[in-house]
Amino acid sequence: MNRLFGAKSTAPKPTLNSAISNIDTRVESMDVKLAKLNAELTTYQSKLSKMRDGPGKTALKNKALKVLRQRKMYESQRDQLQQQSWNMEQAGMMQDNLKNVMTTVDAIKTTNKSLKQQYGKINIDKIEQMQDEMADLMELGNEIQESISRSYDIPEDVDEAELDAELEALGDEVQFEAQSAWAEQEGTPSFMMDEVPTFINEAPQSTKVREAAG
Repeated sequence: MNRLFGAKSTAPKPTLNSAISNIDTRVESMDVKLAKLNAELTTYQSKLSKMRDGPGKTALKNKALKVLRQRKMYESQRDQLQQQSWNMEQAGMMQDNLKNVMTTVDAIKTTNKSLKQQYGKINIDKIEQMQDEMADLMELGNEIQESISRSYDIPEDVDEAELDAELEALGDEVQFEAQSAWAEQEGTPSFMMDEVPTFINEAPQSTKVREAAG
């Protein structure tokens, strides 16, 4: 029955790379044949160049022409096979490019799906509300800083003459304290610093004061 109707082939289908490999093998085989024919033609050409015209030269020339026809036939077949191999190589490159494109498209789809899931969880209204709240807080902080760093002016009802008199009194007090401190270091009582008798030309020395006190 299988002979009449045929059976389903279980052989693996040829791939593009295997087809290219088979053609390259055939091209290599033809190159070997062409090399052999070229060697024969070289031999015939060498002999013909040394022979005189006659039946022998004519017979050898016919053999050379036969070999030359065979070489042209093999060259034509080799060129066809090389063209087929080149076409399949181009098809293979297109297939590889298509695979790369599909891989890129799949990666873009996956990334797009992931981005949609991530951005779908983000609420734009909440972000806008948060930005508004941050702006309000920044403005409130600036107002607080301005309020804290505000300077206080002197009340307008304070008399400047009274302030000047008070300042002058403070100056006299500071000067009196300084003189008292110097007098205590030199041994002169503070109550005698400003009360010097008019008949004394110089201020009393510390040693004289000690003697009088003794």
